[in-house]
Amino acid sequence: MTKSAKIGSVICDELITAARRNHNILALTSDSRGSASLNPFAMQLPDQLVEMGIAEQNSVTVGAGLAHSGKRPFVFSPAAFLTMRSIEQVKVDVTYSDTNVKLIGISGGNSYSVLGNTHHSLQDLAITRALPNLQVYMPSDQWQTRGLMQYLTVSNHPAYVRIGKQALLDIYDDAATAFRGPGKANIVLDNGNDVALVAAGETVQIAIAAAKKLAIQGVYAKVIDLVSIKPLDTKLLNQIADQVGLITTIEEHTIYGGLGSAVTEALAIRGDTQIDIVGFPDKPAIAGTQDEVFAYYGIDGQSIASRVIKDLNN
Repeated sequence: MTKSAKIGSVICDELITAARRNHNILALTSDSRGSASLNPFAMQLPDQLVEMGIAEQNSVTVGAGLAHSGKRPFVFSPAAFLTMRSIEQVKVDVTYSDTNVKLIGISGGNSYSVLGNTHHSLQDLAITRALPNLQVYMPSDQWQTRGLMQYLTVSNHPAYVRIGKQALLDIYDDAATAFRGPGKANIVLDNGNDVALVAAGETVQIAIAAAKKLAIQGVYAKVIDLVSIKPLDTKLLNQIADQVGLITTIEEHTIYGGLGSAVTEALAIRGDTQIDIVGFPDKPAIAGTQDEVFAYYGIDGQSIASRVIKDLNN
């Protein structure tokens, strides 16, 4: 991991490339082209960008209408507003009719930090993964984002993609290895069978940090990059559960209804796997920088390593 990139900028690059080939690809923004890193798209392909203003609900509905007209819309908006303010439009106009709209939730999770709970999207996975026909993704580095976008620009299925604001270190070396398609997770580190750390998006970096700290203490972990929250790679999860006695999930989301819940639902029928869900508690999140908030809730490498050792000893 020697390079880093902002995921929003990578999405913009891939979207420009695809939109030059296919003029039906459009980007819709809700006064968020700067936050979404879409200024290069607006400058190079102005006729393929629709600025809706601060009207997230309208953005989703207009996107659905454009899709029914043969266009391939990508709707960009802060994740907190896209999955809360616009959720009825997502449900009725997009998922109910399996309409080909791609929803890009920018500044997801706790990215907006000090702006507070109105701007946090710590419930978006619980909401979106409950909607029929909607695929849900969280890319973890620039290569996975490139592979995901190359898939999304040709896919005919609606999808929700949550990204953060931080520049992420490279985990992969190429797009094909990083994103292998819907419902495919990756083992990004395999030190042993003491514990499996399962994460997606920005928390994959935290899982890797925790695994390295565990190795120093003689505890050997696997790190799983889930990436596809829905559909879920239940085959790989069951293979991992065959090998380890403890699975620790790590997410920038409430502990209810998110990544940890998805893993638990998939493996509950086995009855032989201990699962510990690391995430935000069931209360309004404190205000602070992203790193400060993560540390406060124990969503950091050292805290997770200590938690895993405690779980194993118990």
